[in-house]
Amino acid sequence: MARIPFNRPSVVGREYEYLQAAVAGRHLSGNGPFTKRCQQWLEQKTTCRLALLTTSCTVALEMAALLLNLEPGDEVIMPSFAFVSTANAFVLRRAVPVFVDVRPDTLNIDETKIEAAMTPRTRAIVALHYAGVGCEMDSIGALAARRGAAVVEDAAQCILASYRGRPLGSFGRFGALSFHETKNVIAGEGGALLVNDAADAERAEIIWEKGTNRSQFFRGRTEKYTWLDVGSSYLPSEVTAAFLQAQIEEADRLAAERMRLWQRYHAELEPLERLGVLRRPIVPEHCQHNAHIYYVLLPTSKVRDDLLTALRSGGIDAVFHYVPLHSSPAGRRYARQAGDLCVTDDLASRLVRLPLWVGMTDGQIGTVAEAIRRELDVAR
Repeated sequence: MARIPFNRPSVVGREYEYLQAAVAGRHLSGNGPFTKRCQQWLEQKTTCRLALLTTSCTVALEMAALLLNLEPGDEVIMPSFAFVSTANAFVLRRAVPVFVDVRPDTLNIDETKIEAAMTPRTRAIVALHYAGVGCEMDSIGALAARRGAAVVEDAAQCILASYRGRPLGSFGRFGALSFHETKNVIAGEGGALLVNDAADAERAEIIWEKGTNRSQFFRGRTEKYTWLDVGSSYLPSEVTAAFLQAQIEEADRLAAERMRLWQRYHAELEPLERLGVLRRPIVPEHCQHNAHIYYVLLPTSKVRDDLLTALRSGGIDAVFHYVPLHSSPAGRRYARQAGDLCVTDDLASRLVRLPLWVGMTDGQIGTVAEAIRRELDVAR
């Protein structure tokens, strides 16, 4: 039987045509015509004030940390159930991540536990929308406004997802997207910073352009091209942007196909949830997710580990997800935890992510579901 990979990046439209066009156009460095087209699309889709393509979501978060003017010892509230980039972006500014537990339903940060974790040094709250399902942004936004903290959305998994009808990435002062090859819309590696406050737009562009006013100079808004602020080389090449442009032209079709596959898994595994042998994802009614991840939660960590072993031995590349950051050596060194993180520890030890990529067949979904039934000893 052919192996079912966890992910398979797809060429879905005009990628090769646009790559050739980028080469023929003799503009391969950043901020060329393909970059501008991608940014315009993002601004329209997310309603942000300014979208800046970056080499990754990681550096988009690093730009957000720079724009917040964090000082050593400032604190940033975030979930421990997160990728390392979520914390690293702020640790690089010598700020202190403060880990808060997650909700048992969505695996997002528990908004009811954030305020107790806040101190006079709290400068920001990071809302990481797990699996493209929105955090409770009404509560988080109101708390942040009351306490004078910024909100940064780690929307790496969230392209075309929304909360109460509003695009994820548009709620915070900043949002960060990913176009890594495992995401719904891809560029191999890539990301974007979404700037939602007009007051941040000019400085964000300067930081993006290595701390210079290069973009303003080429728009004729200044007579000199010079160094004004901190910054770095955050722009992707036009080759990356060209590939991404082809993908975003097919974004709605990709979203629809991923949702079809997600719903197929959901239907196949519903009987197992009724039997109590696993739990399927929970999506609140006010959240429109984007089918980025299909995961299941098993009763115990041993059942999870045994299932992963069985699936892999059967040619199915299923994986676990984040190892909680508070349990890592760097997490213990650079961060602190606020209260008990028992939900985080429990869910992280029982979660399995299943293969999900455009191009999967119904038969492959069925094969995965049957392998799960077999390992959990459940008859069809």
